[in-house]
Amino acid sequence: MSETTVERRVRVVLADDQPLVRTALRMVITDTPDLVVAGEAADGAEAVRLVEETGADVVVMDLRMPGTDGIEATRLITAGATGARVVVLTTFDDDDHVYGALHAGASGFLVKDMALDDILAAVRVVASGDALIAPSVTGRLIKEFAGRPRSAPAPRRGVEGVTDREREVLTLVGRGLSNTEVAAELHISVATAKTYVTRLLAKLDARDRVQLVIIAYEAGLVSTG
Repeated sequence: MSETTVERRVRVVLADDQPLVRTALRMVITDTPDLVVAGEAADGAEAVRLVEETGADVVVMDLRMPGTDGIEATRLITAGATGARVVVLTTFDDDDHVYGALHAGASGFLVKDMALDDILAAVRVVASGDALIAPSVTGRLIKEFAGRPRSAPAPRRGVEGVTDREREVLTLVGRGLSNTEVAAELHISVATAKTYVTRLLAKLDARDRVQLVIIAYEAGLVSTG
């Protein structure tokens, strides 16, 4: 394999306190030409250190780990200067911290019962600079957090400055639709849908598509029924 090919591989840090999870991911990544495991961590602090030492592109992050948990590790990594991005990989049904992880800067949210190929595809999407939250997961995520009382509830977020059409697009993005699906729903081109999403990111000062989902939920644009 040439040096150029190696340089193009996405460097991945696996952060999970369960060795079997890391082993499964490592084995499938080892057989994937465009990805390479840059390191493995059993807790959040080790994940942060490995990102700094290896210059990893993506961290596949569990949330429940001893010591520094996945949320704090995500916050530290995304606030750092490495440019590494975080994909949360957790057990949705018993994890109360997914919403916090997205606010901490995670660029994707996956559940551990997903197919390994889908997890690898998500790593590629996030490494390319996009964000990923599957539509089926979006619905579950919103339903889970919509009815959960918060100790210090924040006021409903406004979306002033967006046009009626942009509000429609934001609502569809909040439901987990892709640009192609948004285009079909609104009878516009995919390029136009992408333009609307880009404008929303700028107007709402959102880092990526995942944050648009959060904003749509906080603004009350997404139905939880």
